[in-house]
Amino acid sequence: MTLMMQRRQSSASDRAVTDSASLDEMGSKLKDSLKPMTSTSLSQRTLLFRFVNAVLKRLTRIVCRVDDTQLSRIPMQGPLIIIANHINFLEVPLLYTHLLPRSLTGFAKAEYWENPFMRPLFKLWGGIPLKRGAADVQAFRLAIEALEAGQIVAVAPEGTRSGDGKLQRAHAGAVILALRSDAPILPIAYHGGEHFWRNLSRLRRTDFHIAVGQTFRLDAGGSKITGQVRQQMADEMMYQIAALLPPDYRGAYADLSAATETYISFTYENGHPFEDA
Repeated sequence: MTLMMQRRQSSASDRAVTDSASLDEMGSKLKDSLKPMTSTSLSQRTLLFRFVNAVLKRLTRIVCRVDDTQLSRIPMQGPLIIIANHINFLEVPLLYTHLLPRSLTGFAKAEYWENPFMRPLFKLWGGIPLKRGAADVQAFRLAIEALEAGQIVAVAPEGTRSGDGKLQRAHAGAVILALRSDAPILPIAYHGGEHFWRNLSRLRRTDFHIAVGQTFRLDAGGSKITGQVRQQMADEMMYQIAALLPPDYRGAYADLSAATETYISFTYENGHPFEDA
């Protein structure tokens, strides 16, 4: 019995080492691909890349009525962290295909790279595998390198799908990335996608709305960055998303009167995000 237990422990250890090596290899390949994307380099992308994204964009516009007019507010160059709410799978293909030729990457749970269907797609998109449940230093390093290369990094501060579209309390991961990179942050809010599966079962199109807020940076102002400060920063970021949503979707951030902007420094003077709330 002791020998069997030793074999099991050895097997589990070997799998852990293999999984870690696989993620490290993916990270290494992603690092090599993190270069500023120009119209010339995009034209040299593979036929598969162009075909897959064209098909996905077409499919999303067949099953959804996409209100994407505000996406024109997203700058076409320079590093940028997009923070957005996360309802379901729809946001990823919609945002990625509708922002092309702008280069975009983002975090996705590492389990996707174990899925035979999802792995090729996320590799094609240059997604960053994120190990959940622990501080993934490799993933954050790759995200910072992407920003240094002038790319967009998309982050869902909630950390998981809501399903019903109501905002959940944010985690501090996006705060850490923003502070370490000093990249500008742009809030984006989606709503309508929570009805997708019900509408699809009834052969109806889904109204998918995208609202884009105002760019800002996080500024600690010399304060010590404690866990409490990081959480307040995360909450202030989420209130910027909440202000872009109809009241029924604001969830944990429903009370906009409780919003603070202690650590937020707006980078453009094109109106205050709470004016139309």
